[in-house]
Amino acid sequence: MQPGEEIESLVGELEQIVSEGKTPFTGGAGKKIVDAQEIYEILDEIRRVFPQEFSDARRIVKEEAETLERAQMQADAIVADAQQQAMILAGDQEVVRLAQQQADDIRDKAAQYERDTRYNAEEYADTVLSHLEDNLKSISNSVSRVRQTLNENSGPRNQTNNVPW
Repeated sequence: MQPGEEIESLVGELEQIVSEGKTPFTGGAGKKIVDAQEIYEILDEIRRVFPQEFSDARRIVKEEAETLERAQMQADAIVADAQQQAMILAGDQEVVRLAQQQADDIRDKAAQYERDTRYNAEEYADTVLSHLEDNLKSISNSVSRVRQTLNENSGPRNQTNNVPW
């Protein structure tokens, strides 16, 4: 029998005894004559069954509480595991984000280094070419002065090819 069914059955027997009881001849409105011994036997049986029913009910309540506690522990473990997985994923995403940021920084620095190197190379080439140009101008001026000096110091030129060297 399920818990409580035996008590329910005994209470049903009590109801039946009362309903089958005889109505007294005088002042019988709502009163019945019943066999007291039968009622006492059922009450004794109820008293005997009650402790067992209570202990069964307590056991069931305790089992349900333990089941709920185990379920709560499992749920807590699942939530903790999910949180840990989420933190790992978030950490992985953070690592990827930081790596991407570092790669972008390196790319930016390389591009800046390239621009700086190109600018410095162009500046150096311009300086060398400017210096070369100045030297060439100076040499050209020197050549022009030497020619002019030669022209001034030498007499008329001999038109013949008999120039002694």
